[in-house]
Amino acid sequence: MSACRSCGAPLRHSFCDLGLSPLSNAFLEEAQLSEPELFYPLHARVCAECLLVQLEQIERPERIFSEYAYFSSYTDSWLAHAGRYVEAIIPRLGLGPASRVVELASNDGYLLQYFVRRGVPVLGVEPAANVARAALAKGIPTRVEFFGRRCADALRAEGLAADLVVANNVLAHVPDLNDFVDGVRALLAPEGVATFEFPHLLRLMQGRQFDTLYHEHFSYFSLLAVERVFERHALRVFDLDELETHGGSLRLYVCHAGASRHATGPAPGRVLAGERVAGLATVDGYGAFDELARAAKRELLQFLIGAKREGKRIAAYGAAAKGNTLLNYCGVRRDFIDYVADRSPHKQGRYLPGTRIPVVPPERIVATRPDYLLVLPWNIKDEVMQANARIREWGGRFVVPIPSVQVL
Repeated sequence: MSACRSCGAPLRHSFCDLGLSPLSNAFLEEAQLSEPELFYPLHARVCAECLLVQLEQIERPERIFSEYAYFSSYTDSWLAHAGRYVEAIIPRLGLGPASRVVELASNDGYLLQYFVRRGVPVLGVEPAANVARAALAKGIPTRVEFFGRRCADALRAEGLAADLVVANNVLAHVPDLNDFVDGVRALLAPEGVATFEFPHLLRLMQGRQFDTLYHEHFSYFSLLAVERVFERHALRVFDLDELETHGGSLRLYVCHAGASRHATGPAPGRVLAGERVAGLATVDGYGAFDELARAAKRELLQFLIGAKREGKRIAAYGAAAKGNTLLNYCGVRRDFIDYVADRSPHKQGRYLPGTRIPVVPPERIVATRPDYLLVLPWNIKDEVMQANARIREWGGRFVVPIPSVQVL
């Protein structure tokens, strides 16, 4: 029996079992199509002691993240989100040329570029060398390594303490949660602030967002669970924002427990109260999600089978990690989906893991005129629908699979 990565307690309670699935970003080259693939259990459990929902670590982070297929800058809405954050946080914290911003898992410089334009010194820490090269090409100082206490101590020894640490959608990717959070504590200046963004477990459950589960996401956070992690490392959540990104996220504002400049506001207490009302304060409140995932699977398959029986052509958009979870769990392959279109040249010409559906440029959509376009990154469906509005010209329609099938 595996142990909780937060508190070490044995994991006895199931949250959601999605069977076997490949690594969601392990895209295949054409030469690999005649070779076998590794599939791993995709089974999330919840800790009865600290209420952290988590997957067992099945692969070394170096294999998952050292070369990565996801580049943040290919999503316009995410770039806009990053720009708004920078415009808000600079005056809020009084950041300027004498400050330092460090982003953990800084990807291709999608966010730090906005600080650079405002004259604020930055440093990115990014484990994926191929993605870091894109940031360096933009002039964003970036170190290629995994962040943890050792990295933080090295940065402090070089005089690189951070006035702001940014950790957007990285906390879930960390197998050694305590080492990562302790690294943030060590890196943060005495009155500094760290902001963490991650999908909110409560919204995930309410929205049947089972496709957010994949092996690169080791943990899934409620505020109830993540506060306990921060408290263990003498950090305090003093404010938060509720966001619509990724189907519903939290942005936490975190400081040292004894920091004097940051009074705790009412927002964390309000969210904690909502989680308790929803039943997340006891392990029994997590037991119903498995059936919600199964119901969503049956609903999508019912639509796809009906459409194919009518002779409809179906393509998909967005070679996203969440889409790979959805397609593999539902058993949807080229018998249903002709191809997946994606803007990223790093994915084009390759094949989805498990389902082996080809990834093509978006121009293929107009050339082939599918009847339906399945939107796999449903969290940015408005952006996808706007960019592909031409399908209306031949009567094509969009299909959004989560939280329930919508034909738009």
